[in-house]
Amino acid sequence: MERYRIRILPFPVRPSAMVAVCAFLMCLPLSRQAFAKDRLTLNTVVIDAGHGGKDAGCVSKDRKTYEKNLTLSLAKRLGEKITKAYPDVKVIYTRSDDKYIALSERAEIANRNNANLFISIHINSVNATSPHGFSTHILGQSSDKNRDLFSYNMDVCRRENSVILMEEDYTTTYQGFDPNDPESFIFFNLMQNAYYEQSLLFAAEVDEEMSKSPISHSRGIWQDPFLVLWKTKMPAVLIEAGFISNSSDLKTLRSAAGQDAIAQRLFNAFKSFKTKYDGSLDYAVTASARDEAGQQQSYYGIQIFALGKRLPEDDSSFKGYDVEAVRSGTIYKYVIPASSKDAAFILHDSIKNRFPGSFVVKVDGSDVRRQAR
Repeated sequence: MERYRIRILPFPVRPSAMVAVCAFLMCLPLSRQAFAKDRLTLNTVVIDAGHGGKDAGCVSKDRKTYEKNLTLSLAKRLGEKITKAYPDVKVIYTRSDDKYIALSERAEIANRNNANLFISIHINSVNATSPHGFSTHILGQSSDKNRDLFSYNMDVCRRENSVILMEEDYTTTYQGFDPNDPESFIFFNLMQNAYYEQSLLFAAEVDEEMSKSPISHSRGIWQDPFLVLWKTKMPAVLIEAGFISNSSDLKTLRSAAGQDAIAQRLFNAFKSFKTKYDGSLDYAVTASARDEAGQQQSYYGIQIFALGKRLPEDDSSFKGYDVEAVRSGTIYKYVIPASSKDAAFILHDSIKNRFPGSFVVKVDGSDVRRQAR
């Protein structure tokens, strides 16, 4: 588990920032469409080729290679592999040629098409030439106790997010989000992504598969405030497929064989994720899951607390998570469901600071038993 670096570090909040956040939250839809019957199979995927048009993204040292061209090629190769293997899966590209697409529009393309998965492909870059390898990112608030690593990841976020400055009236579109202001990242701490766990599990599939690609050095799974993931209403992952600033990575990224090998690994991750997604009644194992006899199915989760009363589903103490109230005698045990025991421990590691005293459990009807790692 050492590779899965999911970090949370609180930031101070200005009153003005809190007002902006609350205003935005009031506009968020409360739909549970992810649990609708027609979404029990992964039938639509949106592949986002990062940058494009006037936004070149990162550029190689010799100025001959642009990130926007590499991401488009990788996106198309991945899409073609998915279409060939799964003709019934609808593959949608945020862009299919060299044109500029706003970050908010990329998410809206996925939302309008009721996608089950959003994959955003990017290429990394730093001033030094030695850093290399790939990394995988899910929505969250970036932090790290190591100042150098923290500064590095903040720089990555600022670079990827700074494209909003090219958009007209971006302060309205993004509710005042400033990619150069660390306090703006408080937005992401308060906007809990309902698809956090699914995103994390797909990211784990990508990390495992990409470790077998020509660019095999894993820089881990990161939790970061990328705007392109912000408004998506489905599992969403951003992949930095390599470093354009590193000569070895660049050589692979420039070659057709290297691009195809990377696309194949991303497809393998998609295939594994889809198999698990389609093989369950609900990949999130929601509280509404029942067997044919009307009894609650067994599942793993994180018990966050227990009370002598039933709280409403949208109670603020759940902090935005979908929570199952399991009645045991006169006590209600409140559990955040997970898709497996391993997934429960991964999820618990990332939220235990938000729910002190929480622990992993197995739920079987009204029987809730604590689980050891």
